[in-house]
Amino acid sequence: MQIIGIDIGTTSICGVTIDTKSGKILDSKTVVSNAFIKGAQPWEKIQDPQKIVSIATEILDGLICKDTVAIGVTGQMHGIVYVDKDGSAVSPLYTWQDERGNLPYKDTTYAKHLGSFSGYGNVTDFYNRENGLRPKDAVGYCTIHDWFVMQLCGNKKPLLHSSDAASFGLYDLKENKFNYDVDLDVTSDYCVAGSYKSIPVSIAIGDNQASVFSTIADENNILLNVGTGSQVSIISDRILAGTNIETRPYFDGKYLVVGAALCGGRAFSMLKDFYAEIIGYATDITDKQVYAIMDKMLENAEGTTVTADTRFAGTRSDTSIKGGIFGLTVENFKPLDISLAILQGMITELYDMYAEMNTKKVGVVASGNGIRKNKPLIALAEKQFGAALKLPSHMEEAAFGAALFGAISAGVYSSAEQAQKLIRYI
Repeated sequence: MQIIGIDIGTTSICGVTIDTKSGKILDSKTVVSNAFIKGAQPWEKIQDPQKIVSIATEILDGLICKDTVAIGVTGQMHGIVYVDKDGSAVSPLYTWQDERGNLPYKDTTYAKHLGSFSGYGNVTDFYNRENGLRPKDAVGYCTIHDWFVMQLCGNKKPLLHSSDAASFGLYDLKENKFNYDVDLDVTSDYCVAGSYKSIPVSIAIGDNQASVFSTIADENNILLNVGTGSQVSIISDRILAGTNIETRPYFDGKYLVVGAALCGGRAFSMLKDFYAEIIGYATDITDKQVYAIMDKMLENAEGTTVTADTRFAGTRSDTSIKGGIFGLTVENFKPLDISLAILQGMITELYDMYAEMNTKKVGVVASGNGIRKNKPLIALAEKQFGAALKLPSHMEEAAFGAALFGAISAGVYSSAEQAQKLIRYI
């Protein structure tokens, strides 16, 4: 038997087929979506939902076979698409990167007025309501992956898993309901939303939870995920609070405590762009070639006295924070030292957020291409967290986690414990 997981990311959409006995990925496909739409304002970050669903459906159709027994779906959290009474999309997808929540409102900003963050769905809706931008025929909204499930199953109203609902902000974790004027159905259960080509399709889940679900089989581990952004996550039996951490719903009555760096792996990408611009004045060069040069430069690096604050995009709680590079001298003002400082800054930001959690974990798991392909970053993380990093043997962690959730929902596995036996580490 086989299960399929679909992950609708911000820039690409991925699908994987997994063998239900071995956990081996039998097939996978990733397509760059190119779904962004040019907004009327520079702070708008919107995408075409029809294009996204069309690509996701094409990927799914290419993976389905006679042995497929369940489909799970995940995707980019926080963002929303408005739907009408028939379940049709009546707006673009307002992504998690949308900045309208940081615009001035009264004596503060829209986000701070609500006590939430820009890019979170309820903040986006609040701005749209206040400025007459909410579609007149909208009866609700959901994530893009919720809407994809609706289209697959022919549903007219979204059913949100709490992992996605909470990503909209203004959500009561204990009561599992919104502290905001929105009428949306929410569940915390494993459940099937309907079927597609006679195959059970589970409700969609948040990509952060999906990634954790497919990587942490032992709850005594920390998860470091480094991609465009980066996160440090732990599973907890209780709600934890801090300046730079938040508690999100997880599965089976547990919580996911997360510290999210807005810049994350993008900091290293920005450094690559910096080097590429310099080299570009002399000769044409590809990103792959620049990364190869950086890898060679860092190959035998031992350390540096340069330090870096990689909060170049600020933090969710304070977008005014700026990054910086410090401790430069005539001896260490070198590409190698600056590169090492950026990598260490990325890890330090994650570790500082983990320290806010005030919970001792004994192991560390890492995921995301931003760390998988960066041996110096792995070494720095192991030194900072004091443990060897385990890497899942499977790639596309969010899609894998969605597939496991879908399989549990469809009754292929009786529990999370049974499903997570498929997880293997390198």
